[in-house]
Amino acid sequence: MGGSIRKPYLPLGGVPILKRTLSVFTQSGLFDEIILVVAATEMVSCREQIADGVSTSSTLQIIAGGRDRQESVFLGLAASRGQADDVVLIHDGVRPFVSTEVLSKCLVAAMAYGACLTAVAACDTLKQTGDDGRIVQTLPRDAVWMAQTPQGFRLGLIRDAHRRARDEGFMGTDDSQLVERLGGGVTIVTGSRMNIKITTPEDLQLAEAIWHYACKAPGKN
Repeated sequence: MGGSIRKPYLPLGGVPILKRTLSVFTQSGLFDEIILVVAATEMVSCREQIADGVSTSSTLQIIAGGRDRQESVFLGLAASRGQADDVVLIHDGVRPFVSTEVLSKCLVAAMAYGACLTAVAACDTLKQTGDDGRIVQTLPRDAVWMAQTPQGFRLGLIRDAHRRARDEGFMGTDDSQLVERLGGGVTIVTGSRMNIKITTPEDLQLAEAIWHYACKAPGKN
C-alpha cells in the first residue's frame, strides 16, 4: 500500500480490514478454533485492535508468523489442536467479503474430497507469453479458474504437504499447489467476484464501495 499502516489494520468502513474478515468467521458458528497468524511485532496490537471484544464460541489464538506466507501457514497449521481427519480452512486476512455460504461450501467439499479451493471462472481473454514478452498462445478460457481463498483441506493432508515443501525447499503460490505437487486432487468451489483481496490503494477504494453498497442493501445496517 505504501503507507505506514499495514494492510490488515487499514480501516474499511471505520473498522480494520482484518477485524471485518474475522467477524465473518466468528459469526458463522462453523469453527471450533480460529488462528490468526500475524507478524511477531504485531501480536499485541492485533489482540488490542482485532481480537479484544470479539464474541465467539470458537477458541481464538494469535500466533507469530514466519518470514513469508508459506511459512506462516505452516506455523498456523502446527498450532492447530485438530486431528488429522479434521478439516481446516486457510484464508487471507485481507479478503473481508467472504460469505458464510462460501465457508460452509468449502467445509463440505474438504470433508468430502480432502482438498478444495474457492475460485471464479476466468472472464477475460488469457494470453501466455514467452520470456521476451511476446504472446505464445491464447489459453482456453473455459478451462481456467482464478484462485481465491478460503482453501480447505483435511488437516493431516495439508500439514504433510507443507512439511514436504519445507523439507524440499519448494515455494508455492498457494496452499493447494502444495497438495497438487504430491499428486493430490483439489476440487473447485465456486466463489464470488466480490471476494476481493485488498492489495493496492485501488483495491481499498473498491472495497469501500462494496462495503457502502452492502450497508445500503435491504436488511443491512
